[in-house]
Amino acid sequence: MGLLRWKNLRWVVVFAVVIQLVPFGRDHTNPAEMQEPAWDSAQTRALAKRACFDCHSNTTTWPWYSNIAPVSWLTQRDVNGGRQHLNFSEWGKPQRHAGDAVTEVRGGDMPPWFYLPMHPDARLSDAEKAALMAGLQKTPGLQEVADHEGGH
Repeated sequence: MGLLRWKNLRWVVVFAVVIQLVPFGRDHTNPAEMQEPAWDSAQTRALAKRACFDCHSNTTTWPWYSNIAPVSWLTQRDVNGGRQHLNFSEWGKPQRHAGDAVTEVRGGDMPPWFYLPMHPDARLSDAEKAALMAGLQKTPGLQEVADHEGGH
């Protein structure tokens, strides 16, 4: 039985090493910052920076584990998707989901639950969430969009 476990463990180790050769998820160059929103206050920007900027800006902080597959793949996918939906560093470009930011924070969908254990600074208190939502509502381009006829 011990020999069988060792053989299985060996294959797991080989697999873990081989997947490191997949190039996706290790290009951690951040694009240039173009333009941010005209924030209503420094506090709103600070809260957004703390809770949102890693995935929704061009100032992503790439932790050490974002270099190890398969976590690197998931991290890169999340950052790419976050930037496509809302990018606070490219405010001059159309932002598909800018009007959903308040709804996402209010519903507890942002920041996502799986992000918070490794990024405890992104965890906002209820008062900080309320301040962020109020500030986003006052920041041009981030006002909550009403849900018309069940869709956006």
